[in-house]
This record gives sequence, structure tokens and C-alpha cells, in this order.
Amino acid sequence: MLPRSDDDRREHKAVTSWQISLRAPARPWHAEGVTYAVTVDTSIPVGSPEMDALQRAGAVALLEKGISAVEGIEGPDGMEVDIFESIVAVHPGGALLTIFVDAPALEFAEDSVQSVVGELLERSELLAEWTIDRCEVQLHPQLTQESLDAADGPDTPPTDAAARKAHHATRSGDSDGQDDYDAEAEAQAVRSRMLTMSAELRSFPPVMFGVLDPEDEDGEEEDVEAGVLPEDAKLAAGALVYGAHLLVDELFQDVQTLTQTRSNVAECERPLWLLEELPDRYAPEYDAHFARRFLVTAIAMTTRFTHGSFQQLSCLAEELALRLLLREANVSLETFGLMDEGVAAALEAFAENVYEDMDHEWLYDDSVDEIGEDAAGEAFGVTPMAIGSWFTPFNEGRYVHPYAVEAPEDAAQ
Repeated sequence: MLPRSDDDRREHKAVTSWQISLRAPARPWHAEGVTYAVTVDTSIPVGSPEMDALQRAGAVALLEKGISAVEGIEGPDGMEVDIFESIVAVHPGGALLTIFVDAPALEFAEDSVQSVVGELLERSELLAEWTIDRCEVQLHPQLTQESLDAADGPDTPPTDAAARKAHHATRSGDSDGQDDYDAEAEAQAVRSRMLTMSAELRSFPPVMFGVLDPEDEDGEEEDVEAGVLPEDAKLAAGALVYGAHLLVDELFQDVQTLTQTRSNVAECERPLWLLEELPDRYAPEYDAHFARRFLVTAIAMTTRFTHGSFQQLSCLAEELALRLLLREANVSLETFGLMDEGVAAALEAFAENVYEDMDHEWLYDDSVDEIGEDAAGEAFGVTPMAIGSWFTPFNEGRYVHPYAVEAPEDAAQ
């Protein structure tokens, strides 16, 4: 069980190759200023061997201790940025941090967090050679809107998240002579990044995205123009890897929210990133422990995707996690104007090839409450879909992480 005091509430769980640490906020969540979630990707030095479990635990302790020691950051002209919550996840190749700050502007949030993390790494002998690969803000629409509604004055920024970022970039450009925010340039940068990331999706060759082989199994030539273009398949693959980063980030934050509020999705009054996208019928069951089991399942699934060891989806929870991953990929592509018919077809082909069936979609249809949740459903060949079976392997050959398999009553012991 988690300690009950705010100063003491911590959680350390080994999740496959991840070491997770959640730090409760030093003060209650509020809507002063604008709340930003700054995500920081850090990596061990190039050429260094991957960290083992003991080294990862040490890295968690160093990063958590360093961040918790920072109460706030002072900038030019008396500008202040308050750090009030953090999530640290260390994997064999580095660490992923999500740091929640209150700041007067998006760029101040990013710059201040990068400065803090950079100084923290530099001062630690064991982390001094680590590098910061990414430091950027994720704006939760509801949190941002609440913060903006509380703001006054003529300098209140736009309400739309994308317009807000453009607004800040323009203000920054006016002050230092740089060009204004260029949405098209950013879209192309994201596209390039996705294409590079596509190589990480090692379990799925282009044919899984609908690309036809030049020759079929009988050696006869195929009409490759009838299939998905290789470039579209590559962008779709990269979008899935890009989306996997968001999926893990946002599930971490949902775990933290439910842990702090000691509630479930049905009762939680704070906004959630992803867990609200699960079937409504079981919303009261989605508490902090469920969220942790679902997070572990998502990490295990995406690890197999990128490791090259994926065979089949292992349980119904993985089917739902893949549904969320496809959503993240689609939203990311649409946000940057990168979605077109070819990429959409590639993602559709991927889903058709990875899913064995679409029975899980019935969970979203309130008109079929009983189907798949009792013996009658099984008689029709429908996968059991009651929430108690979500983390149960489909058969003995499927692997589900032991932490996810355990029942809540077992975890409490």
C-alpha cells in the first residue's frame, strides 16, 4: 500500500525494463497561471552498455532526489516557475521525466525545466555524461483552458493549444529577431522524426501495413501499385512509435492523478489523458491499481513491438491498449497535417493484421451488455470481456507481465 502522508507518498515498481518512481505533489494541484507538463527524454552516453536493474534504481534515486530539492526557478525580470510534481521513469538506455510546472509562458516552462535537468545531470558524477534529447511541453486541453480562464488582462494568450504555442514563439521571435513560428516547418520536422523512428518498430515489416511484395509466394509479379506505398507505411510505422511515447507519458500521468485523488475514473474531478477513453461501463473499476496494471501492459506490448519479439496480442487489455495507441498515432498525424488516404490505409491494414478479432469493440456498445461476459458469449466464440478477464492471457502461449496478472486484493497484501 502507498504511504498516506504527502511528504512520503512514493511508489517504486519494476516494470519489465523500466524503473518507475512517482512523486506526489509538494502542494495541492491548482489553477494559478498556466500548468504545463514538460516531458524530458535523456540518454546514457553513446556506446555505453545498457543499465542493469541496480543501476536503474540508482538513477531513479538520483533524479528524484535532485528534482524534489527544487522548489522553484527564478528567471529574468523576476519571472518565476514553480515545480510541483514529477514523474521519473528510468529504462536501460536513459530516463523519461515528466515535470509539472506553473509558468507564465510555454517557452519559460520548457527552458526552465531543461536548465534544471541539465544542471542536475552535470552535478551528478554518475549522470554527468547523459544527454537531453527532448524537452517539450504537452498541453492538456482541459487544464490549459482552466488556467486561461483564470488569467486576466490584454496579454491573455490564445485558448487553442497550437495557437498558444505559435503566440509564444512569435513573442519570442519579436524579442530576439528570430523568425515567427512556422507551422509547416514544424510539421515537416515531425514528419522527418517519424520516418526516422519507423526503424524502431522492428516487429512489423512493410507487408503488415499493406505494402505488397513485388512477387507473391508463387513467384508471380504483384500489382504493387494496388497496395500501400512504402513511404506511407514508413510514416505510419513512425507515427506508432511516436504515439507509443505519448501513450506511456500520458498513462503515467493518469496513474499519478488517480493515486493523488484516491479515486477512480468515474469519480475523479481532475482531467485524465487516456483512461477516460476506455469503455464507460467499467469506469468505477478504473482506480490507481488498475491504471498501474494497464500501464505495465502497455509498456510490455510496445516493448515487444520495438524489440522485434512480438507474436500476438496477449490479452484483452493489450487489445484496448493498442486501440489507444492507434488513436495517439492518428491524432498526432492529424495535428501536424500529415494524415492522408495512404497513411490512413497503412494504419488500417496494420490494425487488421495485428488484431485477431474486433470483439473488444463490443465493450463500447451499451446495447450488448451481456455478450461475451458470460458462458453464453463463450458458446458463440466471443472472448470473455468482463473486466476480471482483461489481464488474463488468451492461452498458455501468451505472456502477460506478472504485475498486471495479479488481482488487486493480491497486490494489497
